[in-house]
Amino acid sequence: MNANDILILVFQFIVLFFSMSVHEVSHGLIAYKLGDDTAKVMGRLSLNPLKHIEVFGSIILPLFLVLTNSPILFMWAKPVPFNPLNLKNPKTGAALIGLAGPLSNLSLAIIFGIIIRFVGAFMPEALVLILFLNIIVYLNVLFAVFNLVPIPPLDGSKLLFALLPDKYYEAQRFAEQYGIFILLIFILFLFNFINPVIDGLFHLIVGKWVSI
Repeated sequence: MNANDILILVFQFIVLFFSMSVHEVSHGLIAYKLGDDTAKVMGRLSLNPLKHIEVFGSIILPLFLVLTNSPILFMWAKPVPFNPLNLKNPKTGAALIGLAGPLSNLSLAIIFGIIIRFVGAFMPEALVLILFLNIIVYLNVLFAVFNLVPIPPLDGSKLLFALLPDKYYEAQRFAEQYGIFILLIFILFLFNFINPVIDGLFHLIVGKWVSI
């Protein structure tokens, strides 16, 4: 690994930590707007990554995956807590809180995609800048799409459970109990199914200014 690879790797982690923080804060802000102040009381409405880092999931695991040349980079933060009893409609509220995280990352991707198009139009020679902006967009698109997969504890599961009739409560409990194992199977064997969605959104956002 040369100096440029190390620089890009460090930048990717910086982007992931910042994007992760925006993601978690978005959950907490929507919960607060819906009447639950749990995240605020616990000091989680902060963009400081230290507030959201989970040592194993945010640092040890991704470093291990990088050092072992894993084709998959996977990490997670401490979930922002909320109390459904404080929400007027717990199922709908949980879905909105869950949706807030991926939408925040998609919003970041679109904002930096606009910047890429502006830079590309007026400073096409700034290839290094465009590369780093590409990384920001791609990682946020990946973060958004991956979190919408309807497997607990990902945000997509909250949307799925909000749509399911109450008669499927036992199925929901089973999915929540064994979700982490189902998720690991998905990551190891089925992740390629969402790659076309990630790549499609990425190319749609950056247009012809693709440099990764």
